[in-house]
Amino acid sequence: MTEATKQKPRLVSGDTPTGRLHLGHWVGSVENRVQMQDDYDCYFLIANIQAFTTRMDKPAEVHQNVMELMMDYLAVGIDPKRSTIFLQSEIAAIAELTVFFSMFVPFPRVMRNPTIKDEIRDKGLGENYPFGFLLYPISQVADILAFLSQVVPVGEDQIPHMELTREVARRFNQLYCGVDPHTEDADYQKQGGLFPIVETKLGRTRRLIGTGAPGSDGNLLKMSKSLNNAIFLSDDPDTIKKKVMNMYTDPNRLKATDKGTVENNPLWVFHDTFNPDTAWIEEAKNRYREGAIGDVECKRCLIDVLVAIIEPIRQRRSQFEHDLHYVKKVLQEGTEKANVVAAKTLLLAKEAMKQRYF
Repeated sequence: MTEATKQKPRLVSGDTPTGRLHLGHWVGSVENRVQMQDDYDCYFLIANIQAFTTRMDKPAEVHQNVMELMMDYLAVGIDPKRSTIFLQSEIAAIAELTVFFSMFVPFPRVMRNPTIKDEIRDKGLGENYPFGFLLYPISQVADILAFLSQVVPVGEDQIPHMELTREVARRFNQLYCGVDPHTEDADYQKQGGLFPIVETKLGRTRRLIGTGAPGSDGNLLKMSKSLNNAIFLSDDPDTIKKKVMNMYTDPNRLKATDKGTVENNPLWVFHDTFNPDTAWIEEAKNRYREGAIGDVECKRCLIDVLVAIIEPIRQRRSQFEHDLHYVKKVLQEGTEKANVVAAKTLLLAKEAMKQRYF
């Protein structure tokens, strides 16, 4: 590690390996990660243990999804020469810190986490989720604090987890490092605290909707693989074309000459998010409202925009699909590096807790 790298602020982020990355991941967090690599000492986590909280009976699927995520990371531009990609299950310090940090979080506090409630509902878990599912927010705290991270690029749904991370860091620093509770978050380490109070970096689009129809409550649904409403960063042009041409728009617009609604219309949400030609967007929106332009013409334009973004990523990914030895090598080397950093943090934490005996 160079002296310049040491001086960079630390960044940690990652994903649960549940499948390939899609456009929602891109604008929610991944785009930020790629852009921040030069200015931060970046560590990117593949949270395979977290995947087991709902897929413990599908180990082969989790294994395959780890490799899918690795190839996506490399294809979007996460550079092993500038960033470290590592596997959660191979970092023993994360597991040990998870146990210690679990002492800081009362059970009712975990259950107040809205993301936990949403996942229980959306995944149809009912009362049949394992205890490990409730433990994963604490594990996520350990993922971040094990690397003394100062900033975490995440999507909107991760905001509750970031607040829990800040709560644990403050409490640890106050209890074991003697930091005054009235200290400003930015000053905790200056006052002797071990852990930074992390900052959250949100993407330019907090919650990208999917290509499908609204839910039963009338609200547009978030892009998700499980809802079959996602456009993946590995989709080929024909697949993108098919998905966009089938995209939900204004259900009251039966023909191209009908006046259309732009608000909460996925077609225009996607143009606003991905199309850099803002002049065309504004002109086309006005024509759409007046029934002077059809859905097909607007969708064809969107197809061109999305293919221009995704096709270079897909082509790079295809190269990694034919060189899995390199992909595994990058993951192994990154994990070895991450182990050194996390183990050092664990020793510092145990010293602060007076639990280092040897």
